[in-house]
Amino acid sequence: MPVRPLLRTASCAALLLLGAAAAVPSAAAAPSAPAEYVTVDPEGRIAADGTVTLTGTYRCTAGTGRVYVSSSVNQSTPNVSYGIGGSVAVCDGAEHRWQNSGRAPKDALKAGPAKVEATLLELRGSGILIIPVPHAAGHHDVTLVDG
Repeated sequence: MPVRPLLRTASCAALLLLGAAAAVPSAAAAPSAPAEYVTVDPEGRIAADGTVTLTGTYRCTAGTGRVYVSSSVNQSTPNVSYGIGGSVAVCDGAEHRWQNSGRAPKDALKAGPAKVEATLLELRGSGILIIPVPHAAGHHDVTLVDG
């Protein structure tokens, strides 16, 4: 058997084994936490006047523009969400709490199960434009309680 095809096959096999070994994480390495995230607490509040208050946590790293935590809630109509306020985020790599309040149209929301989307959004200046840059988003099931 010629030597050259044998060496080529052996080289390819060695490269494949090395690549597979590099792709498998070591057992000692712990999975790292996401650098940026936003969560929503499992319970939100809805006041008698329809004001909804949502809370949660976030973590983000430094941005070049202002970063905000926005939230929206959806309850009975699948394609209709209502914006529930926004707050300024501090992007220093530490975990922080957020709280947003807002009012949906009369009788649009009531106590009970709801779906909430929270987003960390940076407004980054680019010349005369402001570019929205998402840092993290999360979809969470919550329960709106009277309060």
